[in-house]
Amino acid sequence: MVDCEFKLYTSIALVSFFHVSLILSSLTTCIVSVSEVDDETPFTYIEGTGKGPKDWGNINPHWQVCRKGKLQSPIDLLDNRVQVFPNLGKLQRDYQSAPAVVKNRGHDIAVFWKEDAGKIISNGTEYKLLQCHWHSPSEHTFNGSRYALELHVVHKSSQGGIAVVGITYKYGHPDRFLQKLFHHIKSVGKEEKDLGFVNPGDIKFGSRKYYRYIGSLTVPPCTEGVVWTIVKKVRTVSREQVRALRDAVHDGFEVNARPSQLLGGRPIYEYSPRF
Repeated sequence: MVDCEFKLYTSIALVSFFHVSLILSSLTTCIVSVSEVDDETPFTYIEGTGKGPKDWGNINPHWQVCRKGKLQSPIDLLDNRVQVFPNLGKLQRDYQSAPAVVKNRGHDIAVFWKEDAGKIISNGTEYKLLQCHWHSPSEHTFNGSRYALELHVVHKSSQGGIAVVGITYKYGHPDRFLQKLFHHIKSVGKEEKDLGFVNPGDIKFGSRKYYRYIGSLTVPPCTEGVVWTIVKKVRTVSREQVRALRDAVHDGFEVNARPSQLLGGRPIYEYSPRF
């Protein structure tokens, strides 16, 4: 898995921009088959405990990529590293309402769609929506700065490839999607809670501009080969909403953002339609 993605990224670095889209579309041949861990007990976000982010790769032999991987996430989106590339094209979304549940996974709060809730299309590949979850503060940083919250919208292709859309939030007006789930999030316990029909279209991206890079899951097992799309626009969330998410997770996971990982020469592309 790692070798496959590393070779593709080496190729990207060597070819002209006119070939990047073709190579990015070939990423779907590298399959990400491992999901995020559901049981948070073995790990924590607190360093010095022997189970913090620096130690994740030593806790479980299946998590070694957390320590040894070369394509880890999150990263710092530093302006001077980003290459503007309009040929990436608009991220296409085709979502629909579907039955969903909210689940407290201990380390985060997640919404899972139980039936077909639609898809995104990235570089010609369709990725079906699976779930979304929140991290506070944001995991991805921008020129070293973190925001109050980050939403990860997780999708999977028919070949097993994972594509995640990341949306960051600063303090301000309440987020409408979170507000619709607010009562359920505050009351969810160990058992998943039925939400009825939830429309993922209520998740507002707010911008056609985005960053694109290849990384990993940000919790164990830190599987690599994930196609990341980070929406450039920063949206707003209320302090009460962030507090509710932090209060709902298990003790020790109120701050559930993995530190930035080394970029390791990976290219970061920005799609901006005005170019």
